Amino acid sequence: MPTPHISANPGDFAPAVLMPGDPKRAERMAAAILDDAKLVTQVRAISGFTGTYNVPGPFQGRPLSIMASGMGMPSIAIYATELFSIYGVERIVRVGTAGGISPKVQVGDVIIGTGAHTTSSMNELRIPGTHFSATADFAMAAAAWAAAAGDPKVKAGPIISSDHFYFKIPGQFDAMTTHGVLGVEMEAASLYGVAAEFGKGALTVLTVSDHLADHTHDMSAEERETRFTDALRLAAAAAFA
Repeated sequence: MPTPHISANPGDFAPAVLMPGDPKRAERMAAAILDDAKLVTQVRAISGFTGTYNVPGPFQGRPLSIMASGMGMPSIAIYATELFSIYGVERIVRVGTAGGISPKVQVGDVIIGTGAHTTSSMNELRIPGTHFSATADFAMAAAAWAAAAGDPKVKAGPIISSDHFYFKIPGQFDAMTTHGVLGVEMEAASLYGVAAEFGKGALTVLTVSDHLADHTHDMSAEERETRFTDALRLAAAAAFA
């Protein structure tokens, strides 16, 4: 049955879903890597497609879905909950962008988010009396790392999911740098929490589009929409893990 947020029918989604935030990016990804892509949902302009993976290699011909998540943790939590609980999806890989924090990453690098700190209260009540640890699925992260094949532009480590894009907490950037946070985005912690709730798999693979310590090489809006090839390859490997 369609839900209030997804108009697809049972069986319309593949077991694995790649999930960018931007609906236009979802369309571009579907056109790039899916054969016979079918639009299965478009509620509130959030597009979802299902087809077969067309990139030559061991996963070519396998079913795969691509669907946008919108922006922020509440949005991705709604879609992930419905995909996992209603549509039988087993794995979701968020494919997005991040602001670099660590001096170890540069604009254009790819981050495999093994865990996600957060400024949000989205996961606070999941385990009463405990601070929930938002971590990626190990097998999926390992598959993405293996697919990177030692590429020095691919980094794996913790990220932070923020509720705020513009508001900054004094001292937070320095503390994140000290504690090895690679980048900041706005969805991963919530996705990891939902996946844990339903016993499913989740991972976040991010392209560094700007750097909080140096804005001289930030990507343009068009580049953010189109430069996803490296991250997409790793995300697909994780999706089929």
